[in-house]
Amino acid sequence: MTSKGTLFGVSLGPGDPGLITRRAWELLHRNTVWAYPVRRKNGDSYALDIVRRSGLSLPQAHMPLVFPMTHDTEILAKYWLAAARAVLTPLYAGNDVCFLVEGDACTYSTFGHLARTVAALDGDIVIETIPGVSAYHAAAARLGTPLADGEDAVAIIPAAYGIRTIEHLLDEFDTLVLLKVKPLLDDILALLERRGLLEHARFIEKVGTPDERTIEQVAMLRGTTVNYLSLLLVKNPNRPRGELLRGCRRKSGPQAVAS
Repeated sequence: MTSKGTLFGVSLGPGDPGLITRRAWELLHRNTVWAYPVRRKNGDSYALDIVRRSGLSLPQAHMPLVFPMTHDTEILAKYWLAAARAVLTPLYAGNDVCFLVEGDACTYSTFGHLARTVAALDGDIVIETIPGVSAYHAAAARLGTPLADGEDAVAIIPAAYGIRTIEHLLDEFDTLVLLKVKPLLDDILALLERRGLLEHARFIEKVGTPDERTIEQVAMLRGTTVNYLSLLLVKNPNRPRGELLRGCRRKSGPQAVAS
């Protein structure tokens, strides 16, 4: 009987092929099936583009998997199920499948949904996640701005959580990373201006790619359209130092820090 293949979530970093880890690079050179996300049928794949810019060619065995841009969980569930059934076909034939992921496969990634759906259909499939460099780590490095220092607290959220949540977190954290800011950018900029934090914010989109754009004077972004793969890194030097975050309890020894 043929042994089942392994499903790998292969993190590729946010855009620079030089940030692909040695483990991911090794898997990409194996005789595996490549699966990669697209937003629509016959659409482009950002993850696949990262690999192609590394100099690797698309193998004969490959499959685009459609994951549409929607927050409707009923619609998404249908596509997750279709994608899971698609990757099970080569897995049952004994082939390993590499699902290509931009950034890190454990951080707001489609791979999590795919992996859970595959596991629900067949709990015997071996699933392995290969960690990678996240966009916010690459952005902080590009900007020369540490995410945290000493006892700083850091929050990382999609901007879609909304302005009320963002304002609350500005009071609670020293560094706030807002991912995918496109839909709420003007509202976020208005909030930062009101809080006197515009000069402490930095914007970057498509970090590590030939189309990377970095803006230090973020006020100039008002009324403009930015890429979906964009983020704001906001520092709050006004947050009182040494305060515990709500819901956090002091442990013995050094102060507990949320990150």
